[in-house]
Amino acid sequence: MTKKVLNVVLCGTGTVGGTLLQQIAQQQEMLSKRKLNLQVVGVVDIFNILMNKDGIDLSNFDFGKFREMFASCPKSSLETIHDEVLKMREAISGDMVFVDCTASYDIADLYLDFVSAGISIVCANKVAASGDIERYRKLKALAIEKDVKYNFETNVGAGLPVIHTIDDLVKSGDKITKIEAVLSGTLNYIFNTISSEVSFSEAVKRAKEERFSEPDPRIDLSGVDVIRKLVILARESGYEISQEDVEKHLFVPQEYFDGSLEDFWQNLPKLDEHFENLRKEVEEAGQCLRFIAKFDNGKASVSLERCGLDTPFAKLEGSNNIVILHTERYNPHPMLIQGYGAGAGVTAAGVFADILDIANV
Repeated sequence: MTKKVLNVVLCGTGTVGGTLLQQIAQQQEMLSKRKLNLQVVGVVDIFNILMNKDGIDLSNFDFGKFREMFASCPKSSLETIHDEVLKMREAISGDMVFVDCTASYDIADLYLDFVSAGISIVCANKVAASGDIERYRKLKALAIEKDVKYNFETNVGAGLPVIHTIDDLVKSGDKITKIEAVLSGTLNYIFNTISSEVSFSEAVKRAKEERFSEPDPRIDLSGVDVIRKLVILARESGYEISQEDVEKHLFVPQEYFDGSLEDFWQNLPKLDEHFENLRKEVEEAGQCLRFIAKFDNGKASVSLERCGLDTPFAKLEGSNNIVILHTERYNPHPMLIQGYGAGAGVTAAGVFADILDIANV
């Protein structure tokens, strides 16, 4: 039986991209048994570009050594990435997927051209699915027209099967009426870590050291990441919503987001007393703190809330996420999806699963 060929161009060589390459290398034998030739024909980022239509050798793969080699590859640019990916589409046979493991607005702007050329998209990048709603609609419609896929499961919940589950519910005729969720593994880790011994600023620092947070933790603390995820969930559930429609009740004053990242780290300990007092109040009341996203009756909101210890939110350990879906069929007992919501390993695995979905294996 002839093997199916799926050609991958990876954009982004950070923690998630490097972990993904490692996972692809480790699974080559399994994929071969399933009659799939999954070959990486390109690795690109904003600094360098490596393209090989015959596939990049991932045997005995070591990401440290690969990164050293990659740094000596030809210099890259947005225009170079655009042109070289389209040239690769013309040069190879078999299906092709562009995998975006960046958070770049500019890279997301390339999706429409790639889909127009018959290239599937898999992305951990949330920009396209949570940004301009007209572009979101056009991208999804174009993917159907061109018979390719636009997969973005890891936009919400890292490796948790949230987007595909919602898609299956909607396709089967169910209607999602309400969403309640803890969508930030970073914030959940922070509020699970705060204690009489660990201050708020120390918990934020640990979240960054454990690589749960964005390189700039202000993205997590500002609620922007959660707002994007809530918008994506609501859109996938069939509702028209943009980030501006989300009611925001944030817990870090705006002044902490102004200025440089260095200023942020210097000023953050000023919040420790406030959060220690809040922690004591919540603990004495038999509650816990959770940053909760809600979509109900067309209204979306995010806020730091006090939750009773008997609620599903209180039972979330470490960086776990939970999405509670209330639907016409799952009523009065909603569907719960929960598990690790942050980390390079589970995020890369979710991206990998989206790639394999394109190959139908």
